[in-house]
Amino acid sequence: MKANLPELRSARLILRSPIREDVDVRLALGRHKEIVEAYGGTFDPEVPFTREHAEAAIRLIEEQEYAWIIDAGRFIGHVRFHSMDRHDKRAALAIGIDDPTYLGRGYGTEAIRLALAYAFSTGLHRVSLRVLASNTRAIACYRKCGFLEEGRERESAFINGRWADDIIMGMLDREFCPS
Repeated sequence: MKANLPELRSARLILRSPIREDVDVRLALGRHKEIVEAYGGTFDPEVPFTREHAEAAIRLIEEQEYAWIIDAGRFIGHVRFHSMDRHDKRAALAIGIDDPTYLGRGYGTEAIRLALAYAFSTGLHRVSLRVLASNTRAIACYRKCGFLEEGRERESAFINGRWADDIIMGMLDREFCPS
């Protein structure tokens, strides 16, 4: 069941529920090699990005209990919490910026900080994430948000015919600093 999530706002963006227009924007963005591989996928330029793919991407956000669209005037990506454990007050974070023109400009950091402020205000004690060791841009973003590296899972992802390591990062509620 989807939580009744509030809309969250910062100086440049809004975290909100999906709307119908997001499918069209997601479709127009298509797929980009750098982004697909950062997600741990294999990019095939021969495979078209279809309306069905765009609908599935937006539906994933609609179906998640704690997920928002990242809106910087329009859809640019999503941020969500998954693997929620209410007893242990922990969750995992996932974020995706699907518009390459917004990469490296602080939008991911801004979205993560908004989502973390909300999560910790609702009683979460711990948020963790996993990121490909090769995704230096995302690792820098997570460190900027206050995540600490907790370990490495060796050869945990098979990408483009090669094994890749995942970095495990985490943050406790008392370590969170919203700015």
